[in-house]
Amino acid sequence: MLKQVIAGLAIVAALAVVAPSFAQGEVSMSVPSKTDRVAVNGVEIYYEIHGEGSPLVMLHGGVNPSDMFGAPLAAMAEHRQVIAIHMRGHGLSSDAATPWSSQQMADDVDALLGKLGFDRVDVMGYSLGGGVALQTAIRHPDRVGRLVVIGTSVKSSGNYPEVEAAFKQMPAMAATIGAQLAQSPLAALYPDVDWEAMMRKTGEMNQGAYDWSADIAEIKAPTLLIFADADMMYPEHIAEMYRLFGGGTRDAGFDGASRPTVNQLAIIPGATHYDVIHKASVAEYAKAFLAQ
Repeated sequence: MLKQVIAGLAIVAALAVVAPSFAQGEVSMSVPSKTDRVAVNGVEIYYEIHGEGSPLVMLHGGVNPSDMFGAPLAAMAEHRQVIAIHMRGHGLSSDAATPWSSQQMADDVDALLGKLGFDRVDVMGYSLGGGVALQTAIRHPDRVGRLVVIGTSVKSSGNYPEVEAAFKQMPAMAATIGAQLAQSPLAALYPDVDWEAMMRKTGEMNQGAYDWSADIAEIKAPTLLIFADADMMYPEHIAEMYRLFGGGTRDAGFDGASRPTVNQLAIIPGATHYDVIHKASVAEYAKAFLAQ
């Protein structure tokens, strides 16, 4: 069963290039006004600039940057200047021999923004990108204004056991999954990606226990947490995360004056971890929150 789940990741990733055209409806794709690669921390990080307005960094999920940088990006770029970043080893960015971590990727984001001259930005991240967004707020708090985190857990025990088991098996199956991805539409979209290394490093960075709870509780950036109602983590962990951000502690009162925190929580109905980013309500909630 685990092998079927892991092999299925390759199929999902391959279909993700095509599926958004159905999931995203008639939303037009955004055309970047600028693209470039910048050397930071031993790699070259690719980025695109879309739209005009206050700067918003968008950070994609694992394997497939285009999953977030289609209609979701276009929706956010309607009123914002979006900096869409491909993380190391993903998309059009290069990689190094060193292991991956959310912390290292957060340092890459901070270094890139420094070179581009952005002092303070809002940050929106999905899945892997959500973890990088959180670590950016933890490690570089002066860089982050508002934060939108989609489908991300903050400790390994918050994920369902089958999710943790799949990550554990992934390095051993990296060659098989990588070969499938190399024959997929993703390979044409991102021809320089080492797909075997991607799957091995993805599994390795998710090995073992982790718990960011203490650091999360110290984040000062106003934060919107967004989850699918059938996400990859326990509902109890979603509630636990919201409490770390000060939510869920008391009744807000009839007029909302007793609301315990500026931070917010949204649960998207009829969604999973793998398709939540394509729900139009995600961008609508994010736009409303960031406009406050």
